[in-house]
Amino acid sequence: MTRMVASLSALILSIVLLVSGNAFLMTLLGIRLGIEQVAPDIIGWVLVCYSIGFVLGTLYVHRVIGRVGHIRAFAVFAAFAAVASLMYPMALSMGFWAFLRVLSGFSIAGVLVVVESWFSSRATNANRGALFAVYQVVFYLSAAGGQLLVNVGDPASFLPFSLAAILLTLALVPLSLTRMEAPVIEQVSRLSFFTLARESFTGVAGAVICGVLIGGFYALGPVYATLVGLDLAKVSTFMASAIVAAMILAWPLGRVCDRFDRRRVMFWVALTAALAAALVGLLGAFDPWLLMLLVGTVVGLSATLYPVAVAITNDRMESSRIVPASATLLLSYGIGSVLGPIVMARLIALLGPEGLFFGMAVFLTLLALITSYRISHTEDVPVADQEQFVTTMPESSVVLTELDPRNEAFQEAPEAQEPPPESQMPKAG
Repeated sequence: MTRMVASLSALILSIVLLVSGNAFLMTLLGIRLGIEQVAPDIIGWVLVCYSIGFVLGTLYVHRVIGRVGHIRAFAVFAAFAAVASLMYPMALSMGFWAFLRVLSGFSIAGVLVVVESWFSSRATNANRGALFAVYQVVFYLSAAGGQLLVNVGDPASFLPFSLAAILLTLALVPLSLTRMEAPVIEQVSRLSFFTLARESFTGVAGAVICGVLIGGFYALGPVYATLVGLDLAKVSTFMASAIVAAMILAWPLGRVCDRFDRRRVMFWVALTAALAAALVGLLGAFDPWLLMLLVGTVVGLSATLYPVAVAITNDRMESSRIVPASATLLLSYGIGSVLGPIVMARLIALLGPEGLFFGMAVFLTLLALITSYRISHTEDVPVADQEQFVTTMPESSVVLTELDPRNEAFQEAPEAQEPPPESQMPKAG
């Protein structure tokens, strides 16, 4: 395990720099728009453009990578993401910022496809479960760490935007110096959205609603924290605690999902999270630390809905269809993440900052009702016949689904040989 992680150290360092810089920038933008007193509706429309760009990126970046190769494509995408972060403070124009968010989302999708394909290429049937887990832990910790950088500099100045650009640019260095052979990316097929919904409506509904919740919170959580009067240090802790909670709750929930019917687990998770969200809406920032505890519960439980939705779907799939089904669930989550900021921003405009969590409570209750209806009208999969639960996260590209330990169709790539040093290369005669 240690040797495997060491062999991927350059790749992991690039991921840490990239994810922390991107997470920092996402929170920074919400805070800056709140400081500028931009209307919540407008904030929602601007910030949702990131999700639009990301969804488009997952569909089309393979063409760029196939044309110019992994390292060149990574350099292009990371450079665009860094340039966009530098351009935000140049002009506070909502149309301009919306364009930059689309560019950022597309670029981040591109770099994730590159790094995740490298992870996948180093996997074997013996280690892919461990690689899958390592990637997710690194991703979550980097995203949480990025929130703490919000305390560096005044959000109204150039400094924090420059820091985000520095992190995104530095992510180029480790990967550009690697001597690992670039893997081959194959376009992953998807099941039709409606076909998958017919076979696992609960799974699709869970993925879409999870996208609404998490997309809405990541975009508007900093705006909510600013509106309720949290200072800059508490805003960063507020966002970081929610991300850490999502990582911590994933393991115990997986244990529960392997012992009970998963649709009933989804029902109780959604209902519990809905109650916590309603409490946040009612109590507001009465006590900042109680607020962070409740928000961590809401977001942590909401984030677990996606892996539960994947597990529910996979229980009804043949092993050869797991990857196409997972690809469609990722797209479903992406659709939800586009809807989330728009809907939640409108609720904030109508109800005030507490509208964010009242809206989350409504969507969570809707999911609980859908799940309850499906439980009463369709047959359960016996617990003994359920696939092993595997924690998965939606903030990734479809390439990572190939590492899923439930994917029995996984094929090991031929072992890559490192190129010889230049001193051993044959000289032209």
